[in-house]
Amino acid sequence: MTTAPGPVSVAQEGQRHPLDPDPVRTTKARAVFALGLLGMLTGLFIGGVVPATVALHLARQARREAYASGGFLTGGAWLSRGERLAWIGLVLVAVSVVAAVVIGVVRLAGAPFGHDYPANMD
Repeated sequence: MTTAPGPVSVAQEGQRHPLDPDPVRTTKARAVFALGLLGMLTGLFIGGVVPATVALHLARQARREAYASGGFLTGGAWLSRGERLAWIGLVLVAVSVVAAVVIGVVRLAGAPFGHDYPANMD
């Protein structure tokens, strides 16, 4: 039997072992995305630092597990989106902290220094 020249069909391209697991999305990918979104939405209120940090740690764990699985764990796009949202949340936290510090310094500079005594006191 001879084979026809040309590309091999997709069905014959890669034979999987019967005991290989089916590729599935890692469950941490959805958690990373949800925590990253929560971190971005609450970033201006300083509370976004906690879910954003947890999302970044979970993303690191999920990437390590996906690499160790040999391609059977998927969800890299969700991880990337979640990481991006978490970083945006952390940037929003930093912006709000800097704005609060600037507002505090400006108000402190406008306040009188020391005790304001009446004009008839020495």
